[in-house]
Order: sequence, then C-alpha cells, then structure tokens
Amino acid sequence: MTDEEVIRRRLLIDGDGTGDDRRLNVLLKTFIKWCNTPIDNPSESQLSQDRMLGQLSQCEYTFSKCRLLSTMCDAELENYKNLSTQIASDIEKAKEEIETTKTKFKEAKTIRKNRVEYEVLAKIINEQPDRKQTCEVLSQIQKELRNLEETKAQLDKKWDLRRKQFHVLVSSIHQLQGLLDETESDDGSITSMDWV
Repeated sequence: MTDEEVIRRRLLIDGDGTGDDRRLNVLLKTFIKWCNTPIDNPSESQLSQDRMLGQLSQCEYTFSKCRLLSTMCDAELENYKNLSTQIASDIEKAKEEIETTKTKFKEAKTIRKNRVEYEVLAKIINEQPDRKQTCEVLSQIQKELRNLEETKAQLDKKWDLRRKQFHVLVSSIHQLQGLLDETESDDGSITSMDWV
C-alpha cells in the first residue's frame, strides 16, 4: 500500500477528519489495558475507568453530533429539493408569462399598426369632399357633358350641312368653269372664222 492509499483509507474511515477512529482505537486499547491490569491499585483503576468514560462520552458526543449533522443534511437536502421544485415551477410560470406577454405584445403591435393605417386613411378621407358634394359635382359634370354632346351634335349637323353646301358650290364652280371653257372655245372658233 502506498502512502496515498493509506491516507485515503484513513480519511474514509475518519469521516470529517476529527480523529474518531483514533479515539475509538485509543478507547479499545485503554479498555483492553484496563481489563488486563490487576485490581490491586484501585485509584489507578478508577483513573483509567474515568479516562475511558471521558473517551466514551467524547465518542458518544461525536456520534450524536454526526447523527444531528446527518439529520440536518437530510433536512437541507429536502429543503433544496423543495427549493429546486419551487424554482422550476417559478421558471415555468415565468416562461408562460413571457409567452403571454409576447402574444400581448404582438397584438398591441398589430393594433398600433392598424391605428396608424386608420389615421392615414382617415386623413386621406377627410381631405376628400363628402358624398353629397361629390354627387352634386358629378351631376353638374354629367349635365355639362350632355350639353357638350348636344352642342357637338349640332356642330356636326352644321358641319355636315356646310360640307354639302361646299360640295354643291365646288360642283357648281366646276360646271361653270366647264361652261366658261366651252364658251371660250366656241367664242374662239367663231372669232377665228370671222377673220378668215
């Protein structure tokens, strides 16, 4: 066995390192020594017995202390388990609250976006004239359009009439021109006959 293994074994046996195993070994040796000593010296025997009782009470005290420490550790372990459960529960609640808050935030964001769009549309609508006024303007424009269509129809009739009249005039001019040309040619032939 190496020194390290011996130290490790002693620490495992000793527990907290308070020397419990040494005390028990000393108590055992003292008890064996006390049992093997003759009874002829009662004061020394009483002194050994008192020493053993002192060592025994120290061992009992250490045992009680370890038992209380173990109970306290178990209670602390249970407390930490409860605390861990409580923390896990609080974490779950916090996650749920975060999800709820995220949902509310999205809803609020959507509502805010809709409000902004509503305000823009309301501003555009308010800039436009109301329906009654628009209907009156539309009616007036339709009336003007009908008047313009009637005027156009009248102008088209006049134009058609003027075109026909112009056509008749042009035809008449051509006929007159033809007659004049004929007359001139007849006059020219008469004039040339007179000279001959």
